[in-house]
Amino acid sequence: MQKVLVTGANGFIGSNLCRRLLTDGYEVHALVRKSSDLQFIDGLPVNLFYGDITQPETLKPAMENVQIVFHVAGLAADWGPFSLFEKINFFGTQNVAKAAEKAGVKRFVYVSTVAFHGFGRQNVKEDDPPAQNLIPYAQTKLMAEQWLWDFSTGCSMEITAVRPGNVFGINDRTFLFKYIDALLQGKFAEINHGRSKTCPVYVENLVDIMMLLGNEQKAVGNAYLATDGLDISWHAFNTALAKQLGVPLPKTSLPYGLAMAAAKSYYAFHRFLKLRSEPFLTPYRIDNGGRDYHFSIQKLKAHFGYVPKVGLEEGLRRTVESYWDGKSGADMH
Repeated sequence: MQKVLVTGANGFIGSNLCRRLLTDGYEVHALVRKSSDLQFIDGLPVNLFYGDITQPETLKPAMENVQIVFHVAGLAADWGPFSLFEKINFFGTQNVAKAAEKAGVKRFVYVSTVAFHGFGRQNVKEDDPPAQNLIPYAQTKLMAEQWLWDFSTGCSMEITAVRPGNVFGINDRTFLFKYIDALLQGKFAEINHGRSKTCPVYVENLVDIMMLLGNEQKAVGNAYLATDGLDISWHAFNTALAKQLGVPLPKTSLPYGLAMAAAKSYYAFHRFLKLRSEPFLTPYRIDNGGRDYHFSIQKLKAHFGYVPKVGLEEGLRRTVESYWDGKSGADMH
């Protein structure tokens, strides 16, 4: 039985990956912090290892006899100091990769992001240049990926990377669950009537891609943009989501310029007062909703014949079901 390690195993993507690995017969080492909320992997037959990617001395036990490392852990947010993102996303990735190589790990799969490609373009490809003036999250994920390619030239460990789009699905407390909250609470508005292109990827489709990268030789030395390959606007996505929720889609729309001005004000206000809570609006969120953010998966298709298995309607149905399950579970406590 092949042993694999998943960092950030308790999170949204990590927990879905663990379930798939177990189903496929792998022995799963799950790296989590002692303070982690383990509800998404509760009851799963994983081997729990307590460690912190920012503390390299804690990583060795989890790496023992592991063939594949899926490095999912990271700080994903559009608000916070650069130093914190650098500590977790950049130096943390270095720590995990160095520990993996030292332990004799064969394959290292890094979860990167499309975010460093920026906004305002359609059909972006892997080799297109990164954008300028990136938020700390995107900047440090880019730094980590670039470091990994340099690192790969001097080690025997095989390295590959996946750059997911806007991931949604079961256990999604990072994106769509918050989005649904806003929609149901009447705090929802489209930007420019939702005309800009977006890049959804259902989490189980993303996990399929990650499994390919963990096992296929063609993946070594390559990065892959990962979306569901849809040519879809935010309005079409929002309409499909509202249908699954059984609610009308609010008709409220804000002009991009006005929304961005408001977001910059919120952001500046929080920074001036040094508030720890995140702003209600950020420039990144307005760009995500108001400018094209669309990527090609031609490389995935060409290398692996990849076709997403779960369509948008079914993915949204499962996500909404998971959302309501979470709400009923919270009500019981």
